[in-house]
Amino acid sequence: MQPIKPRRPDLPVLRRLVSENFRRFAPQYAVALALMAIVAVTTGISAWLMKDLINKVFVDRDPWYMWVICGAVVALYTLKGAASYGQEVLLARVGNNIVATMQRRIFDTMLRQDLAFFQRHASSELITRLTQNAQAASVTLNLVATSLGRDLFTLASLLAVMLSQDALLTAIALIGMPVLFLALSRLLKLVRKLFSREVASLASIVATMQETVHGIRVIKAFRLEDTMRARMEDSVSSVERLANRMARVQAGTVPLIDTLGGVAVASVIFYGGWRVIYTGATPGEFFAFITALLMATDPARRLARLNLTLAAASVGVRMLYEMIDSRPVVVDPPDAAPLAVAGGEVRFHGVSFGYDPAAPVLHDVDLVAEAGRTTALVGLSGSGKSTVFNLVLRFWTPQAGRVDIDGVDLAGVTAASLYDQVALVSQDVFLFDGTIAENILRGRPGASEAEMIEAARAASAHDFITRLPNGYETRVGEFGGQLSGGQRQRVSIARAFLKNAPILLLDEPTSALDAESDAAIQKALQVLMKNRTTLIIAHRLATVAAADRIYVLDHGRVAEQGAHAELLRRDGLYARLYQLQFGSAA
Repeated sequence: MQPIKPRRPDLPVLRRLVSENFRRFAPQYAVALALMAIVAVTTGISAWLMKDLINKVFVDRDPWYMWVICGAVVALYTLKGAASYGQEVLLARVGNNIVATMQRRIFDTMLRQDLAFFQRHASSELITRLTQNAQAASVTLNLVATSLGRDLFTLASLLAVMLSQDALLTAIALIGMPVLFLALSRLLKLVRKLFSREVASLASIVATMQETVHGIRVIKAFRLEDTMRARMEDSVSSVERLANRMARVQAGTVPLIDTLGGVAVASVIFYGGWRVIYTGATPGEFFAFITALLMATDPARRLARLNLTLAAASVGVRMLYEMIDSRPVVVDPPDAAPLAVAGGEVRFHGVSFGYDPAAPVLHDVDLVAEAGRTTALVGLSGSGKSTVFNLVLRFWTPQAGRVDIDGVDLAGVTAASLYDQVALVSQDVFLFDGTIAENILRGRPGASEAEMIEAARAASAHDFITRLPNGYETRVGEFGGQLSGGQRQRVSIARAFLKNAPILLLDEPTSALDAESDAAIQKALQVLMKNRTTLIIAHRLATVAAADRIYVLDHGRVAEQGAHAELLRRDGLYARLYQLQFGSAA
């Protein structure tokens, strides 16, 4: 993932985040702010009590005041502890809800995207955005709430105590603030740049981990452990270096704040001591002031660093909304209508298409898959066969021409209704992590157990399933890793049987099967294809010999079409492909 370009804090994005969530959680935030105000007031009162503690207890030696102040301190800190507990729990619950909500929104956005979106974004980037960026929203909102509620209220309360004791001392204590904010403003740009790089490095760690898990067989077979270890080392070391630099930059404010704070405290001690010694001021006022000043150090430090922290968090929030606001290229038009399939004829009218418009894959293709019949697509790799399937499923839209089903342009129908009418069996079998039963039922959720078992029987899968320790409740593992290639293929075919769609797209459906299973599946597919519109891709020409019509694609164009015997007699491209596989065109 490429790091995003560092920019000034995106106030519209932060404003949007606040407006969307503060409004939704207004009652909870109101209670939390009230509890923070209690914490702030009790902190200020505890500093103010120092005046009477010094003057009444230590100077006047009044025992009654000693008991009163001790009781007041216990009550104040009990109330402060309860209020702190309440606001922390409340903000944590709100924050967790925000993270969950944002993760749902990101995932819903991803599900609405077209295939082009997933080609532009690596899976590691999407995972990082789903986790890190959603968390950034919660961190940012809670940061704003705690800074405005706890820190700002507390600082205001302590400043009120300081002003009530001596306004001039307060001015002396704050004299270094302009220098502090000037220095902090210069660190903002660096913080944004470092954080954006750190997010990109985290995505590279996820990417390396994914490749290791999915490609472990290749890694072991080719002894690539050292290569993958080196890649992970680079990514982890990059994150470590960036995190260390980020820590140094953010921690760089601490000595500055402490130095300026030390100068302020020393100045206050000098001036306050001079007043007590030479003007007769009471020591209680001075100690109340100095206590408030020292207690104000922590909230002042957090508020001083707020802009730095928000600058880092806003990078994640901006990336979050970039994802949520992204719109698919292929969408249902406003007047889209549901697709009602009568016969199921699929027709291409002069279709041209390229994933990159500068490099077309299909050139002015005309083809017809007649209703209730089997149409095969053959040709060398890269000739455009899979692209035809992608256009039928409207994963992409043609740059020229149109694709119809029963004379209805697919560009004008709802995608959901189209998918309901089509079943796909691909050579790249995908199974969900769950049981065999759950995977078959993905074809038609709500189907009965008897219907599911009948679909498995039709796909020649029932026998091997019942031999497994847990039968249909056997878990297939991630991407079906607990099953063999042939078993996974038969489960996917059972899923297509259960869907019972009028249009079938079969992409090398028997490519992963042995000879015995191939024969069984071929027989099952003949039953499945009966009275259905079937488009089948096959490199093994024996698979398509019985097709009603065969289209031979060559470099994105229809080179030949006809039945198997007819194409052999023409002695063209199909005949040459057949000879390559079988050695004879007879």
